[in-house]
Amino acid sequence: MMPKTLKNVIKFICFFGIGVLLIWLVTKDLTPEQWDQISAALRKANYWLAIPAVIMGLVSHWLRATRWKLLMKPLGHQPSTLNTFFAVMVGYLANLAVPRLGEVTRCGILAQYEKIPADKLVGTMIAERAVDMLCLLLLIAVTILTQIDVLGAYVHHDIYLPIARKIANANGTQLLLLTAALIVAILALLWLLRRFARSKAAITIKALAKGVMEGILSIGKMENKWSFILQSVLIWGCYLSQVYIGFYCLQETSHLGISAALAVLMIGSIGMIVTPGGIGAYQALVQKALELYGIAYVIGYAFGWIIWVVQTLLVVLVGFLSLVALPILNKKQSAAPARS
Repeated sequence: MMPKTLKNVIKFICFFGIGVLLIWLVTKDLTPEQWDQISAALRKANYWLAIPAVIMGLVSHWLRATRWKLLMKPLGHQPSTLNTFFAVMVGYLANLAVPRLGEVTRCGILAQYEKIPADKLVGTMIAERAVDMLCLLLLIAVTILTQIDVLGAYVHHDIYLPIARKIANANGTQLLLLTAALIVAILALLWLLRRFARSKAAITIKALAKGVMEGILSIGKMENKWSFILQSVLIWGCYLSQVYIGFYCLQETSHLGISAALAVLMIGSIGMIVTPGGIGAYQALVQKALELYGIAYVIGYAFGWIIWVVQTLLVVLVGFLSLVALPILNKKQSAAPARS
């Protein structure tokens, strides 16, 4: 079998390569004048306004740590808030290298320093991620429903009409082949599910799905479930505030309101999932979102880079400090009872 480290290196190269490819695709047709406009926008940006955005980012990470603790309490564990926060930040740092590696990393760190069984931590992490996915879906629904005039027109013209044209231009043979391919794919999937129903992979997937459902349902049984819901809302509120404050960094985006911030947060969150730390994907998607609100291509792209750099530097700096602080903090805590 392939060593785990080698697998992670290959994953990093693949995902990082996708990010670099996206950057190249977005910038390859830029003219020298457009490059000058992007540089000018970045030079004129008011970076002092990035400070409150950084503060909101730190608050969101701290809330994520305290919310995670609420999921551990019913299991009989109450880790220190600092250890939990440091584990969360190191997890974010690991995610910059390989997507989803951070979830495993932060569980391992907390298991090491708080002596909590790793399998229990993985269950709480799955529940937390499931809630975040529900929050993202809710954000998408609210954003589209409240801006049906802007986003609805975009979906209609840029997604629905191109697909409809391709279907309309397809001849009978192409449609027949497509239908046959779909039927074959469905039948093949059903056969695979039946054939490998008892395989290790299938059992793992079923257990994961069951764990997600149990994790979501367990939130309703929590003593502090309203605190959990409130902290989840505040976390996403902090994310939204970061984008909204960021608008004031550039004169060209300072007039944009909460509606545009919701759209950027929605589309940018998807970009963060695609590549490590959202590199390449985040900037391109944010530029596309701002284009819907009349923001020029170069300004939207520059804004995407400003927000991405602020968020990434925060994770890198605090993540490395957390990595250093963990053994120091826990050494002092373990030494204190020994001296007493």
